[in-house]
Order: sequence, then C-alpha cells, then structure tokens
Amino acid sequence: MMLAGFLFLLLLAEAKSSNGSCRHQDVLKHLNLTENNELFSMTRPGSAESPTKVFLDVLLYAILEMNEKDQKFVSYVWIDSWWQGDDISWNPDDFCGIQRIYLPTKLLWKPDLTIEEMTDKDKADQSPYLMVNSSGSVLLRKNMVVVSTCRMQIYKFPFDIQSCNLSFKSVIYSDKDIEFVSGVSISWNVEWSSKMMMRTQSEWLFLDLTTDNKTVDNFGFNQSVFIYTIKMKRRSALYIANFLLPILFFFCLDLASFLISDSSGEKLSFKVTVLLAVTVMQLILNEILPSSSDRIPLIAVYCIGIFSLMMLSLMETILVMHLMVKDSASQDNEGSSNQLMEESRDFEELSDEQREAVKTLTLLFSCRKKEGKPGYWTGVAKTINRGFFILYVIAASLFLVFMFFSWKSDENNSANISDN
Repeated sequence: MMLAGFLFLLLLAEAKSSNGSCRHQDVLKHLNLTENNELFSMTRPGSAESPTKVFLDVLLYAILEMNEKDQKFVSYVWIDSWWQGDDISWNPDDFCGIQRIYLPTKLLWKPDLTIEEMTDKDKADQSPYLMVNSSGSVLLRKNMVVVSTCRMQIYKFPFDIQSCNLSFKSVIYSDKDIEFVSGVSISWNVEWSSKMMMRTQSEWLFLDLTTDNKTVDNFGFNQSVFIYTIKMKRRSALYIANFLLPILFFFCLDLASFLISDSSGEKLSFKVTVLLAVTVMQLILNEILPSSSDRIPLIAVYCIGIFSLMMLSLMETILVMHLMVKDSASQDNEGSSNQLMEESRDFEELSDEQREAVKTLTLLFSCRKKEGKPGYWTGVAKTINRGFFILYVIAASLFLVFMFFSWKSDENNSANISDN
C-alpha cells in the first residue's frame, strides 16, 4: 500500500515536470535569455513605426544640500523606469505561477537615461538587477545622488522659495525612438515623497513636485524630455536668530547711544564699534550669497539701510561734538579778552598805537559776545541732537516696516520667478 502511494506521488511529480517547472532557470530557457544571446540587449524593443514608451516615476528621498554660492542642488532620488519588452512574456500557469524574474541588467536593453542638469557623477551604489514581469514589462530601479545646477532666486533670502528642475532624457535616441511619459499620478508622487519617503530635508521644506513633458531640439534632432520640478521653501528661523536679529540689536544699541553724554569721547567710540560690527555681518553675508544675482537681495538692502542709518548717526555725533568744542573754545577766547582788558588798565604808559590796538580787539570780542556767550553752541547742539533723534526713529521705523512687507508680500510671484 505504501509502495503504491509512493509510485502515485512519483507519477504526479513527473506529470508536473512535463506540464511546467517551478524554477526560474526554466523561464530563462523558455525565453532564451542567456549571456550568449545578445539580441535582447542590442536593440530597443518595439517597431520602427512608433517610439518605445518609457514610463518614469521619480520619488524624492532626501534634500541633501542647496548651495547658493555655487548655484548647486544636491538631492537623493529613487527613479523607476519601465517599458514593454519584445518576446519576453510567459504564461505563469506553465511555471508554477511565477509572475516575475530578476535578471542582470546586461541581459536586456535599457534606455540611456540622463539628467541634463547633473554636474557630477552619481556616487550611489546601483542594483545589478532589473525585474521582468510575465506580461513582458521590464522595470529598472535606480537610486541616485544627483548633484545638479539650479538657478536660484535669492531676492527674498532667507524667506525664499526655490524651484529646481531635473530634466530626464536620452543621450542618443530621438523622440521617434524613445518617448518619456509619466508612470503614475503626480499627486501620488508628492504624497509619497513628503510623507513616506522623505528622510532629511536639511534647512529646506519640501512643498510640491510637478511634471512637464516636452520635445526639444538637441544638436539637430528632436528629443523627448521629461521634467520634474521640485519646489522647496527655506526654513528661515536660524537666519533670523543668527543674522537678522543681531543686526537689529546693533541698531538698538545705536539708538541707546543717544543717552550717552556728548561731552565725552565714549559716545563716538561706541558708535564706531557698533558700525564695525554691522560691517562684519555684511562680510559674512557676502560669503553666503552669490555674486551673480540679477537683483540686489532684500537682506542686502536691509544691511545697507541699517548701515546707512548708523552712519548718519555717527556723522551727527561728530557734528554735535564739534559744536560743543567750538562753544568751549569761544568761552576761552572771551576769558582771554577780559584778561587782556584788565591787564591793559595796569599799563597806563602804553603808546597811542598800542591803546588803539587794544580798543580794536575789545570791540571785536564785543561784536561776537552774543554769539560767544557761555552755552550758546551747546544749546544749538542739543537742539540738533533732539531733532535728529526724532527723525532717526521715524526713518528707521518706516524702513523696517518697508522691509517687513517686502519680505512677506508677493510670495507667489517669487515662486513663479524661480520657475522661470
């Protein structure tokens, strides 16, 4: 009885082996996919009458770097591309339900996909395999560290929104041979990139991902180009804390310096020190922003405006101190005149010419008595200081309000400029 059961199982196994196989090698034999057969790897699939459609799906995995000085964007992306192969389909029922197999990439044809904006070689390790489905579709998945150029608009730095393009195209094939199309819904890409895939965004916040498919003229023949546009917003909190607020604090110190007495030299040295501190901040800003910007960034206008106000304040302090020194000098001259008159009374034996000179000098000082009375120039200096402080506060307030609304207004317009 046991021998009969064993023979039944043996016959069943032979029947299965005659009808199909559960080994992937048998699928390869069925498809005639071997290293010696270069037919599948040498030519693109499809007919000459229509281009091979290559479907693309790009997921943003990480935003690694945005270098404003070098106009460089570094991202880590997953790229899925799939197309329909020729004569590589099979019936899964003939092979124990095998739906897909994994083959070395050298066995099958692959599109020579490249990114136009890429400026450095990809350093990520690539999988040596691709996937073939029973329907004949071929899937190639690549993970890439893309170092690309990105023309950044830094007018509203650090409250800017940037848009960087990744343009996928073939190196050699024309649009009559290969056509790149979107593989999935773009909303699905955005959701997966922002909620599922994203691992790090550096100082940037991922906003949106859009696509565009167009044909461009490239060295005399047309090519299909599929463009992914990645839109990002800068996280500005660190720049506010480390740059904008310190400059504003320096400006507040300059305002507080009006409480320092003008009669001493400490006020002048204090203002010069604060002005030099703002100059150092401007040098730091120059190291961050590119010199090829079409428009002066608002943050540079902010620094120049604060610097100009503080420069006017310094010049006003120099004027006030000059007037106060002039007042002190006039008091010394008046004292010298009185002393001269007292001494002249003791010299009754002076000649007529000497007496006439003394009278002329006395008359000259008498004419300037009103102007040179004690505290005259000091009063003028205090009046100038008071009026300048009021104008200074008004001008500074209007300037800061202007900067605030300039940074916050037209954000959509800034994003559109980045797209262009």
